[in-house]
Amino acid sequence: MGELPIAPVGRIIKNAGAERVSADGSEALAALMEAYGTAMAKEAIKLTRHAGRKTVKAVDINMAHEILQ
Repeated sequence: MGELPIAPVGRIIKNAGAERVSADGSEALAALMEAYGTAMAKEAIKLTRHAGRKTVKAVDINMAHEILQ
């Protein structure tokens, strides 16, 4: 099982406009979000270390997102 709770992921889908969301739909999105989030975090850590810091900052996350686009 993943790190993200399924209920909030289901709410994200509903907030995007879905009338109903199945459990497996929420689980599928959660798995993809975790995979992308992990990839982004790894890239952000590389950027943080390159900058000579130990603390990951918002700028690192934003730059990682741009790189992974």
